[in-house]
Amino acid sequence: MNDLLKVVVTVPEADADMLREVIGKLGAGAIGNYSYCSFSSKGIGRFIPTDGANPTIGQVGKSEEVAEERIEVTCSKEILDKVITTIKSVHPYEEPVIDIYQLLTDI
Repeated sequence: MNDLLKVVVTVPEADADMLREVIGKLGAGAIGNYSYCSFSSKGIGRFIPTDGANPTIGQVGKSEEVAEERIEVTCSKEILDKVITTIKSVHPYEEPVIDIYQLLTDI
């Protein structure tokens, strides 16, 4: 049974090291005899906060661009809930984007 996932999250560049550290402490990014394994790429996040939002960056109704890092780590299903809860608790955004992909390891 395949229980390996890929967790992908974007975060402002200034918060990337902190986020990698906290999810690594939980065991995300463990590959064989290695720990804290991740891949990052930099890009620009774009959004418009709408009515009811409480944005960390930007203003309601105005377009915003933020230099962000996309962080990718492997994660077992066993610790996924804890990893997601932790990301949400430390991420600076009100609504962090978290993508989860199931990995094919038996091909």
